[in-house]
Amino acid sequence: MMRDFTFPGRSTAFGRTAMAATSSPQATLAAIDVLRQGGNAVDAAITASAVLCVTEPHMTGIGGDCFAIIATPEGKILGLNGAGRSAFAATPDWLSQSGLSRIEPHSVHAVTVPGAIDAWDELLRSHGTWSLGKCLEPAIALAESGVATMPRVARDWPEHEALLKADPGGRQHYLLDGRVPRMGDVMTYPALAATLRHIAREGRDGFYTGPVAQDMVETLRARGSLLTLEDFAATQCDWVKPVSTHFNGRRIYEIPPSGQGLTVLITLNILKCFGLAALDPNGPQRRHLEIEALKRAWVLRNRHIADPEHAEVPVEELLSETTAKRLAASIDPNAASDMRVVMPPSDTVYLSVVDSERRCISFINSIYWGFGSGIVTEKSGITLQNRGAGFSCDPAHPNVIAPAKRPLHTIIPAMATEGGKPEMVFGVMGGDFQPMGHVNMVVNRYIYGMDPQQALDLPRCVPTGTDVAVETALPDSVVSDLRARGHSIVPADEPLGGGQIIALDHARGILSGGSDPRKDGFAMGL
Repeated sequence: MMRDFTFPGRSTAFGRTAMAATSSPQATLAAIDVLRQGGNAVDAAITASAVLCVTEPHMTGIGGDCFAIIATPEGKILGLNGAGRSAFAATPDWLSQSGLSRIEPHSVHAVTVPGAIDAWDELLRSHGTWSLGKCLEPAIALAESGVATMPRVARDWPEHEALLKADPGGRQHYLLDGRVPRMGDVMTYPALAATLRHIAREGRDGFYTGPVAQDMVETLRARGSLLTLEDFAATQCDWVKPVSTHFNGRRIYEIPPSGQGLTVLITLNILKCFGLAALDPNGPQRRHLEIEALKRAWVLRNRHIADPEHAEVPVEELLSETTAKRLAASIDPNAASDMRVVMPPSDTVYLSVVDSERRCISFINSIYWGFGSGIVTEKSGITLQNRGAGFSCDPAHPNVIAPAKRPLHTIIPAMATEGGKPEMVFGVMGGDFQPMGHVNMVVNRYIYGMDPQQALDLPRCVPTGTDVAVETALPDSVVSDLRARGHSIVPADEPLGGGQIIALDHARGILSGGSDPRKDGFAMGL
C-alpha cells in the first residue's frame, strides 16, 4: 500500500544490512553506531535501552524491568522474562495483618526488585558480543554532558511534577531549578552517570550488591518496605518459551505469563472468527469488533494471568479454538457489550533491532507509571518502579502478592514469523494499551497490507473502564457510528501508545521499519 504523499506524514525506512527503531533519536543513533562498529542486535538493543533511561527518564530506567523476544540466526524463537520479584517477607500473614485491600501505585509496597540490569547482563552473556560496560558508555556520556528535552518528553513531564516535588530524590535529580524541564531544556544526571559507571566497572553485581543496592534498600526500608539486600542479591531473570497463535499465514509470538501477552493472542483468535478483510481498515465495524474482542480477552487476563511459579495458568485452554469461538459468538456485531475494562496509566519504552545475520530482538523496558513509584534514591539517582501495584490483595486470586513473586506484567515484546523465519519485530509502549496496540499492528499489516509506518500511523481507540477512548484523528463518522452502537466515547487523555516495527523481506533481502509518530524517535536502516 503506497503512502499518499500529498498528506503530511513520514515514509517507512528501508535498509539492507541492519535496522533499529526506537522512540528516541539518540537511542536509535546509538543502536546504529553499535551495528556499524560490528556489534550485533542484542548489543545494540542494550545500548539503546540504556540511552533511553537518560532521554526518557519518566518512561524507563535501571530501577525497572525488561522483557525480550529473540530470533536467532538459526531460527530459534526465545523469550526472556526480566521482571523483578516481591520481597521474601511478603507472606500471607503479612498481607492479612497489613489491612491492604490494594497496593497503591505510589506506595512503597508497590516497589519490586528491579530486574532490568540482571536481564541486560544475561542477554549480553547469552547472545551478545559486547560487555555490559561497553554498552553503557553512550548513556554515561549523555547523562554527564546533558540531553535536550524532546517534545513528547516535555509534554509528559509536567504530569508528574507534584510526585517529584514530594520526594527528596525526585526533587534533586528530576527537576530543573525546582521545576519540570521545558522542551529543549538540557538535563544532566551526574548521580545516575556515576551509578552507571559503577555498574560498568563492577558488572551486574555492582547493582544488586554493594553500595548501590545498599542505597536502594536503605531508601526503601526508611519508608517501610519489606525488601532487603537478600531480595536484591537473589534476583534472576528466566528464559521462557513464548506463547503463540496462527494469524493469516503468520505465527504471532508473545511473552507468556507473568506477562499479559496471552491477551493479544486471545483477541486475535476471536477476530479470526470474523471477515476482517472485507471491512474498511478505518471503519466502525472493524473498530467495534476489535473493542469487543479485547473486552472479552481482558476478562480472561484479569481472571487468570499470574506468575506461573505460584499459580497454574490454563494457557492451552485460553488459546483454544473452542474458547475463541465461544467468545466470538457472544459479540453482537451491532451493539456494545456492558463490560468494564480497567486500564491504569503506564509509561514504558519499546525498541526493535535486526542485524546483518538476521538476529532479531524485540525489547521492552519500563518503570511502569510515570517516574514509577515516585521514589528516587538520593545518592545513586535511581527511579524505582512500582510494578507491585499489579498484584492483587485477594488471597484467593492467583495474582495475589506472595514471597518472591512476580506480578501480572503489562510490558510485552512481540514477534511474527512466516515460513519459520522472522517477518515482523514489533511492540508498543503504553501499559494496558499494549494488547490493543499489538492487535492493531498485526491486523493492519496482515489483513490490510499496510507497511510498517502506515501500520503505526493509523488512528487508535481502546476500551477503558466502561468507555472507549479515541484519538482525535479517528474520523467523526466512525466515532458517531460507535456511539450509535452503544459505546460511550471519550477523548483519549494521552497519546495511545508509542510503537516500533521492523519487517523482514527475506526474498528481496531488505528490511523496512517504522516508528510511532506519537513519540519522538525514528527507524533507521543500514
